[in-house]
Amino acid sequence: MIEKLKEMLIKHEAEVNHAYEDSEGYLTIGVGRLIDKRKGGGISHEEAMYLLNNDVAKVINACRQEFEWFPLLSENRKIVVANMVFNLGMYNFKAFKKTIIYIEQGLFAQAAVEMLDSKWATQVGRRATELSKLMRDD
Repeated sequence: MIEKLKEMLIKHEAEVNHAYEDSEGYLTIGVGRLIDKRKGGGISHEEAMYLLNNDVAKVINACRQEFEWFPLLSENRKIVVANMVFNLGMYNFKAFKKTIIYIEQGLFAQAAVEMLDSKWATQVGRRATELSKLMRDD
């Protein structure tokens, strides 16, 4: 019964793998899943953690593929880079050219300074301060 119901829901609702507005203008995702808080939608803690686990795995994999030096970093410095890639996206993180060069050269104090000398640092505030300190001090 459950599989038949799921097939029918997919047929009627369709699978949409991004947020969209339903016929009433409410944010929806997946197979008719209401996420718009105006109508009581959302996701559970477990669902949020499931998504986070997938996203973290993707970010770490992307860092490993993009930067040959990534596996050589300490755990805390890997966390800093992955956190920034998660927040900015790989494309925007790669715009931190000086930061990346300093990390690659093992000049972590200079990388930390460069991280704070950015529009990103003013946008994210304490996050940048915390990550910069981790990069510098490990």
